[in-house]
Amino acid sequence: MSDVLGCAPHILDNVTRLQSALANIMEPDFGLLEELLSLDVLTHRQLADVRSDKTVYRRNDTLLALLETEDQCDKFLMALQRTGQQHVVNFITENGGKRHYGDYNVWCERMNI
Repeated sequence: MSDVLGCAPHILDNVTRLQSALANIMEPDFGLLEELLSLDVLTHRQLADVRSDKTVYRRNDTLLALLETEDQCDKFLMALQRTGQQHVVNFITENGGKRHYGDYNVWCERMNI
């Protein structure tokens, strides 16, 4: 997906750099994990691994560690939007509050938003 859509490489970098903060603000337990499974970001085994962590923070850490490609990150942002977590999308695309509107605008164009 990202090769076809000309994905900006900054989304994966931002997710990696912001992992600690993201673990505090994401909500994985109300549809996000299932959405990631349906988008082929997670396998059933990975989903079980994420769910086996006892705290939401550890579940988020495990989930974020599984994101390794720009394509996965594009789908991750889409899943966040679909599960009502636009604030997390904004946090990632704006580099944790250090605004980079170009990244967000490019991502929105790629996703036809």
